[in-house]
Amino acid sequence: MAKTYDYLFKLLLIGDSGVGKTCVLFRFSEDAFNSTFISTIGIDFKIRTIELEGKKIKLQIWDTAGQERFRTITTAYYRGAMGIMLVYDITNDKSFENIKNWIRNIEEHASSDVEKMILGNKCDMNDRRQVSKDKGEQLAISFGVKFMETSAKASINVEEAFLTLARDIKAKMDRKLDATGQNNKNQGQQLKKSDGKKRSGWKCQIL
Repeated sequence: MAKTYDYLFKLLLIGDSGVGKTCVLFRFSEDAFNSTFISTIGIDFKIRTIELEGKKIKLQIWDTAGQERFRTITTAYYRGAMGIMLVYDITNDKSFENIKNWIRNIEEHASSDVEKMILGNKCDMNDRRQVSKDKGEQLAISFGVKFMETSAKASINVEEAFLTLARDIKAKMDRKLDATGQNNKNQGQQLKKSDGKKRSGWKCQIL
């Protein structure tokens, strides 16, 4: 069967239980909102294919359980992740404080060059806000990652967040491919130079 995409990116959604990770994923994958989701048990995933710069990119997005008792299951999924979204709830200060712990988890379990992004979810609930946008931005700056406030319910910035993360991963991959291509090119030139000198010394041996 012909491949229907050029790249496959594995993304991970992490954060405390109840911050809206499943709703964010559902909004992006199905463009729908459901307020009656039960807590994710262990891990779940959705797939959506997007187009970036003329390339089809298949996003495999894993939604992890925030509860402590599932932590050992979910950390196994960090390993192959190319992008991780850390989600907190702007109406829950504790979920914001815990982002630092989730970052530590990433440092322990994910690859060192994984792309990260912090999302302050439920930004439609301004009247119940406990975490200012400024605080979210400052935290993201301190970790050197991008930041967006989102609302799965009101469909604010969800699409943009995933596209931005996918774009950053693709840019990083392209840079790596360019570097590899450059190295191969240089090696090829070196081989050519030494080709002539070495050939006369080669002997055919029967083992």
